[in-house]
Amino acid sequence: MKVMKFGGTSVGSVESILKVKKIVEAVEEPVIVVVSALSGVTDQLLNMSKLASRGDSTYEKEYNRLVIRHIELVEGILPNPEIRRDLLKQVSALLDELGNILRGIFLVKDLSLKTSDAIVSYGERLSSLIMANLLTNAQLFDACSFIKTEKQFSKHIVDFELTNQLIRETFVSLPPIAVVPGYIASNKTTGDVSNLGRGGSDYTASILAAALHANILEIWTDVDGFMTADPRVISSAYVIEELSYIEAMELSNFGAKVIYPPTIFPAYHLNIPILIKNTFNPEAPGTYITKDRHTNGKSIKGISSIGDTSLITVQGLGMVGVIGVNYRIFKALSEAGISVFMVSQASSENTTSFAVRNADADASVDALRKEFQLELTQGEINDIKAEKGLATVAIVGENMKRTPGIAGKLFGTLGRSGISIIACAQGASETNISFVIQSEYLRKALNSIHDSFFLSEYQVLNIFLTGIGTVGGHLLEQISRQQKTLMEQNGLKLRIVGIANSRKLLLCREGLNPDRCMEELKEKGENSSPGHLKEEILKMNIFNSVFVDCTASSAVAGLYEDFLSHNISVVAANKIAASGPFENYSNLKEIARKTGVKYLFETNVGAGLPIINTINALTHSGDKILKFQAVLTGTLNFIFNTISKDIPLSKAIALAKEAGFSEPDPRIDLSGTDVIRKLIILSREAGYAVNQADVVKNLFIPDKYFGGSLEDFWKTIPEMDAVFEEKRKKLEAEGKKYRFVAEMDKGKCSVGLQEVDRSHPFYELEGSNNIIMITTERYNEYPMIIKGYGAGAAVTAAGVFSDIISIANIR
Repeated sequence: MKVMKFGGTSVGSVESILKVKKIVEAVEEPVIVVVSALSGVTDQLLNMSKLASRGDSTYEKEYNRLVIRHIELVEGILPNPEIRRDLLKQVSALLDELGNILRGIFLVKDLSLKTSDAIVSYGERLSSLIMANLLTNAQLFDACSFIKTEKQFSKHIVDFELTNQLIRETFVSLPPIAVVPGYIASNKTTGDVSNLGRGGSDYTASILAAALHANILEIWTDVDGFMTADPRVISSAYVIEELSYIEAMELSNFGAKVIYPPTIFPAYHLNIPILIKNTFNPEAPGTYITKDRHTNGKSIKGISSIGDTSLITVQGLGMVGVIGVNYRIFKALSEAGISVFMVSQASSENTTSFAVRNADADASVDALRKEFQLELTQGEINDIKAEKGLATVAIVGENMKRTPGIAGKLFGTLGRSGISIIACAQGASETNISFVIQSEYLRKALNSIHDSFFLSEYQVLNIFLTGIGTVGGHLLEQISRQQKTLMEQNGLKLRIVGIANSRKLLLCREGLNPDRCMEELKEKGENSSPGHLKEEILKMNIFNSVFVDCTASSAVAGLYEDFLSHNISVVAANKIAASGPFENYSNLKEIARKTGVKYLFETNVGAGLPIINTINALTHSGDKILKFQAVLTGTLNFIFNTISKDIPLSKAIALAKEAGFSEPDPRIDLSGTDVIRKLIILSREAGYAVNQADVVKNLFIPDKYFGGSLEDFWKTIPEMDAVFEEKRKKLEAEGKKYRFVAEMDKGKCSVGLQEVDRSHPFYELEGSNNIIMITTERYNEYPMIIKGYGAGAAVTAAGVFSDIISIANIR
């Protein structure tokens, strides 16, 4: 035989209860069906009894709604008029009893615990009566006649010896279908109605299954089974197909509301499998729970959490070496009827912390202050207080046993996400690591852990992109083209959670479509500024995130420190921060190092060329950069390669702008400002503390052309054409070319126009290509050369994309 329990949503409507009928009647063996009250009815009963006890006549409206709901359910499920009429008569009788009790409470304005227990029992009494009449060949049994409890503090505890005996006597002969109301019981001494606590219908089913040695216990609910995490928080959470009893118990104790925690013990004791199934999706395999430890290649099975947490700490030097302190702590809490779900103690014995529900926090403090009144007065124990507004998270899995590095990986994951652990606990069984954090970080913690321990199908990288012009636009196109491949081949999901330009901001935690987000920014974006952008991104507090800056804004660059400090990685095409004051550059690098996130700016030099990465690889492996010479401006290289007898200097500059190689104001390139920034960045990455003011400049355009407006520049720059034509002829005759070279020699930096002959590596540099020649202690006689396309929006975007991918540690 089997025991099947159906929850409130399974019996809460005409459609759902008819699904239950189909499921039960398909069973080809004797079955006991345990039912909860219709969804929401228990809360409704508690609420109307409280209203009545306060003399509030609005309880009648609640009562009338309850009556109508049950009558409409009966009328909707029973087509046979005689059966329907007979059932309505029985249901009405129960509802009348309930109404009389409520009227009595309303008149005397008093509600005892005994009466409250009697009132809430009507939910299951009504639902089981309806279910017994709906099912073919079903017989209704009264749970109060065989599930017996005794009072301990404010709770009803099952007397298993008596209960098991009565169950076996009651079901000595099993009908094809037996229907039992869940949740309700009776006091073994007085016979008064009692209950097994909220969620107690699961417990009823488990007690029956254990007492009768059922083949299996099935819990039918409105979810497909235990999930790896709360799907309302983590969209990628999925059903765990197999769990051990211990794993299921741990997950249930820490907030997974699939099954009432006490349910597991009776089944565990007799090794009765538990199957969690979905009434609304019966074809789904569900979660199968047995004593066996199931390996699925993952170190943890799931993550559970309790958002409703207060942490009580008892601390004082007077506790050290004193026997019985913890006994007194938990004895006082027990006598106050307070349940503790996590305990953490310092090995020095001077601190014990424990977690309780927020509703129990003040009562816990009062009980402990009373118990330790003398020690508090003498200063042996500090004042006992409750820290509220916290959340408890537990990672669960029997595969954690004897697996090194789990705790380190957990704490490292939280640290990189900027989440501080207030208290933690792990038992010797190694099946559960629990910790307490600020509740505001709960969502971020759950997502970070789920992602880090590969419980998610994909590793997720959340991207905030600011600057959606040429580079940003190309980046969105590249992400769109590559998303599917990264997911399929690398298990990486890039989620664009925010985009912004200089005027507007659009955020979406679930992710934006890279093909449409620019249009959506225009249509739905809110007005923004750099300050507003920072506030909104930090407010999202999203896990595993990266801020991508494709602007040239100093105000946006000024946000990096806050983002890095809040564990948000930064990828910058913007050169301003890395080339600004050395103290700022050094500070950003140090913050990134301390917080464990990344500050990457490969495209600051050479667009998509791996110049900075190569320098980092050399220095990190112990080599020393002695010198480098480089052509780092694709714009100027294009100009000098384009100048000919037919194309003068001014025309070459205009062509560079038209081709998108130069800045909108080409004077930035011609002044060497851009090259100087790049030179400073490379020198710093090579280990030299230099600033832009340290660079010696040998410019080829006189200063007078850099004053005035851009329009003035275009009018006057042709004056230089004749001068450059003479120089070009001379160079051509000598077999030489101009190159604007950036040079660093043991920390001394310079930029300027140099003549190179055919033997020089820079001579054959075509178009807008870049080149760098690096001399190190290892590469001394034959310097290392990196050469390639060093300008353009598409290659710059590709370099930014590469930096983003490196944050996810894939290549």
